[in-house]
Amino acid sequence: MSKPPVTAKGAQELREQLKEFKTVDRPRISAAIAEARAHGDLSENAEYHAAREQQSFLEGRIGMIETALADAQIIDVTILNANGKVVFGTTVDLVNIENDKEVTYQIVGEIEADIERSLISVTSPIARALIGKEVDDVVEVNAPSGVIEYEILKVRYE
Repeated sequence: MSKPPVTAKGAQELREQLKEFKTVDRPRISAAIAEARAHGDLSENAEYHAAREQQSFLEGRIGMIETALADAQIIDVTILNANGKVVFGTTVDLVNIENDKEVTYQIVGEIEADIERSLISVTSPIARALIGKEVDDVVEVNAPSGVIEYEILKVRYE
């Protein structure tokens, strides 16, 4: 089984998030549990149950990030030499041929994907359509709303 790819920048962000979870969030939640326990009867204590739920969620997230980092193949995009082709980790400027709207995406691993930050998963339909292409190529993306055509304006390794 191949290792899931993660950009070097994404791996660093995950390490920072993990550090914050362990040094800030975990002690805060533990303190909230201790305070709620001090209030007495735990069976009807909403604060206690909410804090335990937060703790459970946090521990799950910590475990997921630790596993992802341990299993990941970390790729430094800045040292790639793909001769202008779109590969994992590249940042791609596109224009929608139909409406001339420009967008920029970076192709990243699944764990670091965040559409609000224009980070798209390497397994997404648009990333799969872009991989291997280069500037001035036109790609067709099968989106839920139908086929969208994009022209590649620029490919960056940053």
